[in-house]
Amino acid sequence: MPRGWPGDASGAEFPAPPFLSLPREDCRAAPLLPPRLSRGSPHPTGQALGTRGTRRDRGRGAARCRWGRPADTSPAPALQVMLLGDSGVGKTCFLLQFRDGAFLSGTFIATVGIDFRNKVVAVDGVKVKLQIWDTAGQERFRSVTHAYYRDAQALLLLYDITSKMSFDNIRAWLTEIHEYAQKDVVIMLLGNKADVSSERAVRTEDGASLAREYGVPFMETSAKTGMNVELAFLAIAK
Repeated sequence: MPRGWPGDASGAEFPAPPFLSLPREDCRAAPLLPPRLSRGSPHPTGQALGTRGTRRDRGRGAARCRWGRPADTSPAPALQVMLLGDSGVGKTCFLLQFRDGAFLSGTFIATVGIDFRNKVVAVDGVKVKLQIWDTAGQERFRSVTHAYYRDAQALLLLYDITSKMSFDNIRAWLTEIHEYAQKDVVIMLLGNKADVSSERAVRTEDGASLAREYGVPFMETSAKTGMNVELAFLAIAK
């Protein structure tokens, strides 16, 4: 029998713990942990197991019940889109209508070089981030825009239905696209300013015929009223 535990100066004898009195061959089978406690049974600290936890534990449990699986924080896939066409066909207004749902009336300053906007859209339940590049239509900026063709995955080529010249220049734009852009780039032809039907200079049939010739989709749009603006972006995002 051991005399006194460490720290005890009385020298009194104490009974040996149960596991020390076991034979050598039974020591390995002796339980070193208390038996499993059932829900509601008293814990050695005096607290019933499973009835209440700490505030931190309860908060964790509530978060798990409330949210379930952790939120998906993976970034949305990005699609780079370029707006092309002659100066004055309404590319910037087309972009602002899609991005902000607004139309800037009156005199508008022509784009210098390149500008861009971002917008996330849902396509068949999947979020897609559109990086939209608004390019200058003037001839002196063509060398700048050529450098961006390679990275573009989709191109929206616009002409003004009230300007026959902007429509006639579409072939030259398509030639540049086939020269500088990727082979599998998505192209869509858009006849903008469809709201000004009284000043129409290009028939809808002519735009559709040119689109069939080059094998690209076609629709008429209006940056002022928003007609087919969002539809055009969603179509290329698919």
